Amino acid sequence: MNKPAGKIRLIGGHWRGTRLDVPASPGLRPTGDRVRETLFNWLMPYLPGARVIDVFAGTGALGLEALSRGAADAVLIERDAALASSLRGTLGRLDGGARGRVVQGDALAWLAGTAETFDIAFVDPPFAGGLWTRVWPALAPRLAPDALVHVESPTDVDPGVPDHWALHREGRTREVRHALYRVPAAGPAAAATLDPDPAAGEPSSRCENP
Repeated sequence: MNKPAGKIRLIGGHWRGTRLDVPASPGLRPTGDRVRETLFNWLMPYLPGARVIDVFAGTGALGLEALSRGAADAVLIERDAALASSLRGTLGRLDGGARGRVVQGDALAWLAGTAETFDIAFVDPPFAGGLWTRVWPALAPRLAPDALVHVESPTDVDPGVPDHWALHREGRTREVRHALYRVPAAGPAAAATLDPDPAAGEPSSRCENP
């Protein structure tokens, strides 16, 4: 179900309060304020200096929020030409594109053709496309050791992340499950030895949002 055109805002960092356009585009479902606030509380210790990729950027809310809060740079991939153009305009107004880069094209093809690696990845594809299991083989080689991957999916859909990824945090709204995974540096055996972030409590907690 598509929502009418509107706006959302960045909720933290240097660009706090900046409004982003939300066009009435098929499949576009921006991450809501409450989920983003929870997510970026989880990510706060890891953002400064991080290299970020927003795989299905849409409005750019996740990638831009990461830049606002101290990420070193971000690649925002968006297939829709109009949305990609809007993202470039937003980056140009905010920082001249100095730290952010918009790629207009197919996310899976771009991942397969690059050698770049990332510390934090946001994966929030159009829910109707069933892209989760297709993106993992393309994304995994592009992740730095101990990378963090945020995944959004419907509450009744298993996104099928690789078995050795360690669930670090998860939360739910009425319609969306959002989860943060840590990718072990040394393959499946490393998952059992990961230490939880001491500032964040147990390694797998749940945040319930109405």
